[in-house]
Amino acid sequence: MSFDSSSVPRPRRRGRLAVGVLATALFAQLLAGTSAAAPAREPLAWQPCDSPYGVGTFECATLTVPVDRERPRGATVDLALARHRATDPDHRIGSLLVNPGGPGGSGREFAFAAPLSFSPALLERFDIVGFDPRGIGLSDPVTCDEELIAAQDALLYPDSGPSFAALRRTNGALGEDCRARTGPLVGHMDTTSVARDMDAIRAALGEERISYYGVSYGTALGERYAELFPDRVRAMTLDSVIDHSLDAWTLQKTRAIAMEETFGQFADWCAGTASCALHGRDVRALFDSLYRRAAAGELSWGGDELFTDEHLQRLSLNFLYSTADWFRFAGFLADLDTPDPAERRSSPQVQGEPAPYAYYPVLCQDFDLAVPSYATLDGYRRRLARIAPVTRFSTLAWTDLTGCQGWPAEVSDPQHTLRVDGTPPILVTNSRYDVATPHAWGAGVARQIGREAVFLTYDGAGHGDYWASPCAREAIDTYLTTLVTPADGSHCPAVRPTASSSALRTPDLSAGLPSWRRR
Repeated sequence: MSFDSSSVPRPRRRGRLAVGVLATALFAQLLAGTSAAAPAREPLAWQPCDSPYGVGTFECATLTVPVDRERPRGATVDLALARHRATDPDHRIGSLLVNPGGPGGSGREFAFAAPLSFSPALLERFDIVGFDPRGIGLSDPVTCDEELIAAQDALLYPDSGPSFAALRRTNGALGEDCRARTGPLVGHMDTTSVARDMDAIRAALGEERISYYGVSYGTALGERYAELFPDRVRAMTLDSVIDHSLDAWTLQKTRAIAMEETFGQFADWCAGTASCALHGRDVRALFDSLYRRAAAGELSWGGDELFTDEHLQRLSLNFLYSTADWFRFAGFLADLDTPDPAERRSSPQVQGEPAPYAYYPVLCQDFDLAVPSYATLDGYRRRLARIAPVTRFSTLAWTDLTGCQGWPAEVSDPQHTLRVDGTPPILVTNSRYDVATPHAWGAGVARQIGREAVFLTYDGAGHGDYWASPCAREAIDTYLTTLVTPADGSHCPAVRPTASSSALRTPDLSAGLPSWRRR
């Protein structure tokens, strides 16, 4: 089978998710009493605006908030919002605030995609409201020097003490350049600041309590909001969950395990699927062989272009985000194993176009990932290779770690165990095989939230259960519209990929990630 490599997901440089099962023990939850609302704000000046997708009617507005809430009279940031009004206004529940993650994803774009991505059940009952978090998209975006971004990308896989030192110097220079170009906002990109922005949006919308759907890194925003403002939550779904309690090593280990297990699911699916390009072959052995050849400099793509183990890791992560890409992943690996590079149609894109740069300014203020030396880093790699003998490690976790070494900003929102008390039930959902947010993270967050959490597992693979599983989507829709949750600990059956596509458009949940990670 010849594989069209023009359809390979772009390696992301720098820019980040059955009804029968759920029929058990559904129960209704009543809202708790209202708390004092936040200080009143001027109504938002909504104006008609166009969606890039050409579907639906939208309004856009901006909301000005302080960069630093300890200095309310100081610098400000204008938050860009978009809204899709409820299509059944007579039965409108209120506003559903949404965020697609990243960090760095555009909530406005997420809202613009609502008619294609969310079910009629949500579109009828809610105004879908998305916002670009501070420093992202149209909300006064962080900008950085393109050459420094490229220099950082080239150093994210250090292989010696000197290259680790060079990485730290480059990260420091890049962070300082971002600050010089953008101003004080760069030092206030943490998730706590964004959660407080969310509450300002809630107040400006006139909602005493907000409904929220966050996916991927958007779950971190929901978690922090629930900690800070528990009595201002009407309903909250956390889909494909970030666990903000984990240290640097545990982040590496859990993502490496998720990468290895998800690849195993792909390999087993291929063995049982006649239309898979690698059907009848030992997919694990093939990947191991390709990895060894790439690491030894023996693979090329498109003639003289070297194809490295870093390229293989990055592209494999991209393909494993969604089972919808598994057919193409098999074709890509088969094509990569083709002896004559001239038979391949074109080279996969390893470099993305430079773009405004919010990923590390957020991540490195939310997570303390500092390691003392290259020896520690090298020890991680050796341990990870034993944990994940086929895939070796998670390139997503690894570049999160290396990209924050020497980053010149205070970790203002460091890891901690969640302390949520007094919210209505929060629906937490995670797939069993997710390369970006492992199932262990969702289970861990549900335990930390405690009695307020209801945990639902999708037993398949993918990132973003709302689009991976019709069962999970129905559970989320039912909960957000009626406050009826599935039984805690419920499961949705796996959906194996077929040639047919989903009825709903799966949003690009990697859009906020560095450009080599974007689809």
